[in-house]
Amino acid sequence: MKRLTRAFSVIFLISFGLMYVTYYLNQAEGYGGKNTLTVYNWGDYIDEELLEKFEEETGLKVIYQTFDSNEAMMTKIEQGGTTFDVAVPSEYAMSKMKDEKLLLPIDHKKIPNLKHIESRFMNLPFDPQNQYSIPYFWGTVGIVYNKEKLKGKEIKSWNGLWNPDFKNQILLADGAREVLGFSLNSLHHSLNDTNEAHLQAAKAKLDRLTPNIKAIVGDEIKMLLVNEEAALGVVWSGDASEIMGENENLDYVVPEEGSNLWFDNMVIPKTAKNVEGAHKFINFMLDPENAAKNAEYVGYSTPNAEALKLLPEEISQDERFYPPLELTKKLEVYKNLGKKMLSHYNELFLEFKMHRK
Repeated sequence: MKRLTRAFSVIFLISFGLMYVTYYLNQAEGYGGKNTLTVYNWGDYIDEELLEKFEEETGLKVIYQTFDSNEAMMTKIEQGGTTFDVAVPSEYAMSKMKDEKLLLPIDHKKIPNLKHIESRFMNLPFDPQNQYSIPYFWGTVGIVYNKEKLKGKEIKSWNGLWNPDFKNQILLADGAREVLGFSLNSLHHSLNDTNEAHLQAAKAKLDRLTPNIKAIVGDEIKMLLVNEEAALGVVWSGDASEIMGENENLDYVVPEEGSNLWFDNMVIPKTAKNVEGAHKFINFMLDPENAAKNAEYVGYSTPNAEALKLLPEEISQDERFYPPLELTKKLEVYKNLGKKMLSHYNELFLEFKMHRK
């Protein structure tokens, strides 16, 4: 009997130990509570000094985790095994999450700093009245080009990419919406076009661009351009800012035909454990001083009008990253095209990539 009792004691201690380890890991993996706040964001997309400041001001412990794609972020939230209090999806992903009821509504009364967001960045089609999302950063898709390699040639439009002088000199970001989008724009169609004839024409035009394409790549596009492995690259504006900071021969242009205007947004997933803390965090990030510090660190464009006034003029007056209204009117936000049409975009993009081989 003593042996049996001893065995039960050992089992109990092991079970208790496992429960403790599981609890600890759950905390680290995002199973937060009233005293913690779990934030899920893109890599290198916040000034971490602000996380320390938030902890000091609120007494909350921030558990900060990162993802490298909207799809990876959505999958983890859909699975529900890990809970997050704040996440930062792009607009099309946010729209999909809203449709799939993965988000909690945001109480604007708890976010007084929302008044600092410029009105043109509010109440957009992907989230009317900003019921589920608050703008974090915004930007464009455009062309980074090497002024020395172009030898005086100008690049102002998407159509300029088809110049035969640029043979084997163009890098493309590995994204179906971005690549098919700029081809559609070059034909003066919407980058949200679902007309099959327009899509086929855009794909055929991309096929004709093949001789000029050096590679279709992911994050390495930044280093390749910095190292002058190519003369031009189709990239997001925030990446362009980082790239240009590493090589003074590089510049960035938003093509005159129009392009993508994208938004990353703060949301509260439905599995959040600390909804009150999530509102505090969103409001904290909208404080003009904090938003300006974050924008200067990250290099992306802030939607916060008061924060913009606090930024150095070389940033706030840079029309490459804060384009004038006449250009932004030509920019489009990606719409959630639905699973079927998104799959079709992906198929066309894959066909284009296979055509290059």
